[in-house]
Amino acid sequence: MLDRMLSFVASLAGVSNPLEQYFFNNPGRLMDKWRHYLEVYHRHFASFRGRRPVVIEIGTYHGGSLQMWKHYFGAGARIVGVDVDPRCRELAEESIDIMIGDQADRTFHAELRKRYPHVDIVIDDGGHTMEQQLVTFEELYPHVQPHGVYLCEDLHTSYIARFGGALRKSGTFVERSKLLIDSLHGFWADAPEVDKALRADDFTRSAFGLHFYDSVVVIEKRPMSEPRSFKTGKPSFLPNP
Repeated sequence: MLDRMLSFVASLAGVSNPLEQYFFNNPGRLMDKWRHYLEVYHRHFASFRGRRPVVIEIGTYHGGSLQMWKHYFGAGARIVGVDVDPRCRELAEESIDIMIGDQADRTFHAELRKRYPHVDIVIDDGGHTMEQQLVTFEELYPHVQPHGVYLCEDLHTSYIARFGGALRKSGTFVERSKLLIDSLHGFWADAPEVDKALRADDFTRSAFGLHFYDSVVVIEKRPMSEPRSFKTGKPSFLPNP
């Protein structure tokens, strides 16, 4: 009831998020989301609406979010649900495909890439262990098309022991994501006084931005080249002697 009231207040304030509207008036299957995820999704996925994207969601639960994506992205979108539970095959419907496999299995990811050679968005909402999140990122991030989006959620498991996490523990997805910040700045490797351990890599050349939220990291892809600086306008002061 409180969520419905908050959604109503937001609508009165002129704030419209079709994902919130769908979620809190869910006409379909069960889904479970932290409320702020809906805002993050809409912020980064809105530009794909009506463009017939191919969307892969790792972890189908009861299939409610698959139906939400189908509704949100519109006619022509292809929604692919991935889960290890064979019962999830029952969730397939028009515009929604289901693939059964283990997201920690690199061979399965190869099959997934072969079946879907073009992928616009990946949403990792799977088992949330460190191995699962890292393998999925390594196997699917390079496969996302050059102007696509990669999103991994429930990053708080990087701090939970039973998922393989702990604060600042090497090998968690949060710690791996922190290293991506360095890669994002890789083009500065040749700049004077920059630590020479910095290197431009494939991530440097493919990522436009990293966005961190509570329990979520979003990577916006775009082919990137070395940054260029420009000056425009008239100077306000004479050069110092």
